[in-house]
Order: sequence, then structure tokens, then C-alpha cells
Amino acid sequence: MSYKAFLSHSKVSKEDQEFYDLKNKAAEYYRSNGVPQKIENVLNEMFWQKPDDINGYLANYFSRLSYTPVISKITGKEVFDARGLTAVQTEVYCIIRNEEKMVCSAVMSGPSDGLADGVEESGEAFSNSNQQHLSITTALKWIREHLSPMLHGFNPTDQTNADKLLSDFFMERYLEHKDSLNIKEEDELRNESVSEALPQATPTPAPAKDKKGGDKGKKGNSTEKPLPPAETPVPRLPGATAVGVVSLAVAKTAARLRGEPFYRHITSVQSEMHLPLPMITILSCGKNSVGKLNLLEEVILMPSSAQRVREVIGMGLELQCEMRRVLNGSAYKAGPIGVSDEGALQVGFERPEQALDLVTDACANLELPLGSDLCLAINCAAHGLMDYSRGKYEVMSGFHKSPDELVDMYEGLINKYPAITSLIDPFRKEAVGSGVSFLKLGGLRGGERMDKYNRLMAIEEELEQEEILGAKGKKQHLSDVFETPEAAVTL
Repeated sequence: MSYKAFLSHSKVSKEDQEFYDLKNKAAEYYRSNGVPQKIENVLNEMFWQKPDDINGYLANYFSRLSYTPVISKITGKEVFDARGLTAVQTEVYCIIRNEEKMVCSAVMSGPSDGLADGVEESGEAFSNSNQQHLSITTALKWIREHLSPMLHGFNPTDQTNADKLLSDFFMERYLEHKDSLNIKEEDELRNESVSEALPQATPTPAPAKDKKGGDKGKKGNSTEKPLPPAETPVPRLPGATAVGVVSLAVAKTAARLRGEPFYRHITSVQSEMHLPLPMITILSCGKNSVGKLNLLEEVILMPSSAQRVREVIGMGLELQCEMRRVLNGSAYKAGPIGVSDEGALQVGFERPEQALDLVTDACANLELPLGSDLCLAINCAAHGLMDYSRGKYEVMSGFHKSPDELVDMYEGLINKYPAITSLIDPFRKEAVGSGVSFLKLGGLRGGERMDKYNRLMAIEEELEQEEILGAKGKKQHLSDVFETPEAAVTL
């Protein structure tokens, strides 16, 4: 007689009946999920392999059978970046083997917020507290109320669809913002039309100039073209940083979950592996330096594509040491030697020729191939040198030059120093589409920057061992990597 038939003909307690039903439910639950078969398989495999760490073997076996981690929530908070400006930090939490864990975080700040270059040109400070506060608070609100619920239960390894959701969300917010600006503009035009309808006093005519004086003014104006006024800053969407920082955090989370470096995870999205070469800032003689010279914000070392990262960094370190040694001598009368925010030597000079002579002499002392395998790029940062009251650029303290005069100055420097191959931001608007395929990582001072250089060298070594980069000396195709804030450069 079966146990079930026995129970039907016997008097059993209620507790025994409940226990029997519970056993049947448990057996059915384990059977429907294939637990007995999986346990049998792992026990058989483990018996033949006889691992030293039995519990570790079991953990690894069942972890491979667990569900794919999904995003449970995304949090955001306000932090400060390396420049002391407010930034947005996001943390991505995932459900991993039935537990919620914080997997990865990302930080983004600065120009990613959409602050236009025209802000500086119009005389407004970049770190305007009200604008920064509005942007940060809006970004945190988006993350908390919209982006976190939107990506709940999402697979972080599906970067394409994640970016599609973020892009659609951004476009909706942008169109809403644009509509609000149009309504505001219509209200302003309506108010202006009402004010123009009111009677106004007749303006007093200005006294006429004599003919001789007018001729002189006309002659003086014909020598130089009138300078266009400062461009009105383009309205940008406050809080746009939230979209970029969440996308970056999701990508870093996917790389962490896959147990691979971030750069390798990016290749699964972009399909091709290209390694950029570093542009090294070796000297800074801009407005923040102690000398009169304002024009040379950065003197940047640009290697050829045939050189390896380790070679370039080694030459950059030797060059900065040699430049410091030369400056300590009697040949150059320079101000105190400091370190700029970019991690380069910061020296005060009176003329641009002094700074370029220093670089040229240091390269000659080290027998570096300046002009062939090594070239120079000059970041003029001219948008910050414009004196709108005069309509000229203050290239040196107390010395102003018109745009035409500045062109002549650039031409003279390039003719005298043929190693200069690129001018960055030579006027108010930086040239677009220069085609430079480099990764600008700043100078060779500061622990954070050196970590980036060390990581770049490690990546190069890994790719060389896998014969992805090819033979040494072979010209490599460089990826188009834009100059980004430090917080966004993550290798």
C-alpha cells in the first residue's frame, strides 16, 4: 500500500498532512527548475576533477547558471571635480544572484553641461554659480525621477538600446525646452511692440563733424576691418549632463560585469580596435603665468603615428627635465617655474619666441627629432584674450593686436619655427575639422594624469602581445578621439 493510500485509510494529524503536502510542493518546485539534474551533473564533474576548493568549484558552477544581472536603480549626487567645479556622479546598482549591489560609478562635469564658448566671450564667468546649480539640480532630478525608473530591469550590456532610450529622452526634454524658449521670446517681442507704440521723445541730433575730421576717421577705419561683436551664447539644455554620465556609467558597469577592461568593452560596441597617440602638454605660458606673455596657453608635443606610447611618454619626460635644467641656467631670464592645471611646466616669458626657443634648445640638447617625428601644436586660447573695448587681442600684457596683425604674428612664428604644425583656437572660434587623431591627456605632472599614461602603456603592451597593433614602426590608423574633460577620459 502506498503512503498516500495509507494516509487515506489511517488517521493522521493535521501537522503530518501539511508536512506531506509541503514535501510534494518542494519536490515539484525543484523538479520543474531542474535542480536535481544540475546537482547530479556538478557532483559527477567534481568527482572526476577533484578540485582543491570544493565550495569554490560549486560557486563557480552555479554562478554560470544564474540570471543575467539587470539594473535595479541608478542614483546621482553632486560632487566636485579636479578643477573644483561641481559635477554629477552616478552609481549603478544591479541585481546579481538575488542581491542588489553597487557595480560602478561615473563622474561628468564641465563643458558636457552644454555651456557655450560664448559665455566666456561675453564676459560671464564659466563657473557661474546659478547656472551651475540649475544644471546640477536638473540633472539629479532627471536621474532620480526619469532615468532610474526608465532603466530599471535593463540589461547593462545592451549599450545600443540604452543609448537609444537616453537619446529619445533627451530629445523630448530638448523639444520641451525649445518650446518654452519660443514662448518666452514671443512674450518679449509682444512687450517690445507695446513699448514702441508709446510716444517717445525726439532724440537730439548729434553735432556734425567737420569734413577734415571725417576724412581722417574714414582713412583710419579703412586700414582695419571692423571686429564682429561677441556672439550671443547659444541657449543650452540644463541638466544635459545626466544623459552623458548615465550612458558612461552603464557602459562601465557592463565592462565590470563581464570582467574585462573598459577599453575592450568599447570595442564590442565599435567593432574596431584603434589606439590613439597621446598629445603631451610640455609648457604653459598663458594668462595664468607670471610673465607678460598670454598667447601660448599650451605648447603641446605631437608624435608621429609610427611611435609607440612608451617612447612618446619617455621623450616627454626627458624633455621636461631638460627644459627645467635649461631654465635653471643663466641663459634664460624667466620667472618662477610652476606647474599648470594641465600638469605642464608653467613659466613666465615676455615674448613667444622665448618659450619656443626653450623647447627647441631642449630638443636639440637631447637630439630629439623635432620637426620630423615630433611636431608642436600651440593652443593659443585666443577666445580668452579678446578685449572687446579695444576690438583687439591682448597677446601680451599691455600689447594688443588686431586680427590682421595676429595673422602676421602667427605667420612669422610658423616661418621661424617650422616644427609648429597646428594652431588650436588661434582666434575667437576654434577651427573645426582639423582632422587631428590624438588623445590629449595633459602634462606629465600629477598622479591622476600619470595613472592615465600608465594605463595607456599597459593597453598598448596587451595589444602588441596579441599582435593587434602590428610590427613596430608600421604606420597605424588612429582613432578619432575628441579632446574631453579629464573626468570623461577613462581607459
